[in-house]
Amino acid sequence: MLHLLKIDLKKLVDYRTFWIICGLYFFTLVTGAASGMEFLKWLARTIEGFGQSININRIPLYHFPDVWQNLAWASGLLKIGIAIMVVISITNEFTYRTIRQNIIDGLSREQFLISKMLTNLVLAGLSMVLVFVIASITGMIYSPQFDYPYGFTGIGFYPAYFLEVFAFLSFALMLGILIQRSGLTIILLLNSYLIELIIKENIDNFLPRIIPYFPLESIMNLVPMPFARYAFQEIRDYVTIGSIAIATVWTFLFNYFSYFKLKKSDI
Repeated sequence: MLHLLKIDLKKLVDYRTFWIICGLYFFTLVTGAASGMEFLKWLARTIEGFGQSININRIPLYHFPDVWQNLAWASGLLKIGIAIMVVISITNEFTYRTIRQNIIDGLSREQFLISKMLTNLVLAGLSMVLVFVIASITGMIYSPQFDYPYGFTGIGFYPAYFLEVFAFLSFALMLGILIQRSGLTIILLLNSYLIELIIKENIDNFLPRIIPYFPLESIMNLVPMPFARYAFQEIRDYVTIGSIAIATVWTFLFNYFSYFKLKKSDI
């Protein structure tokens, strides 16, 4: 497994676009996740009456245990950035025929796909660790106190966040293998949520029960949007087994469809 991962990473480390996109992604992840309070303060200075109507310092955005879910959800919005890198990586394999060379050199199609999946696992793992570190640091800075074990309530969102990123990267990988053209694949990827939203809106009155089983909906349901609680609305502040099961099944299907396409393709 490690050998397959090294093969794929070796192709990426000399690729400047990989470093640029990954650098921008992780930089945005850090700055975006860590600057929530500064953003609220900027709003208070910029929008007249905002600071008077809402006490910025009383919003527990980075307080334990809220910080775990808040940052996991907000960081999940940025996964599209690293997914674009996955698309470019896999479509380049077809454009420059490096996949054919890998097969000629002895890699099976299964091993080639596994190398891509392992890279996705590494990217998802790095994202999870980085967001966890940011949540821990900002939580210690802004929380008035830390109550054990209550302060760790919600930490289970981080394995769910890992699955969310890996599932979406698997979806991006599948699109890249199916379409094999970077521009068209990126356009479809960027519009995938909109396409699914249109479909959901058209069946909402007829089959609302199947909406949670849609692929991208199931990925988003892993870490539900938490900020409604600050408007005194009820939210789901825990990870459900059902959401994990549905997202896991879709992740398996994304990678299986990728394997099926590779197996049948003339490369």
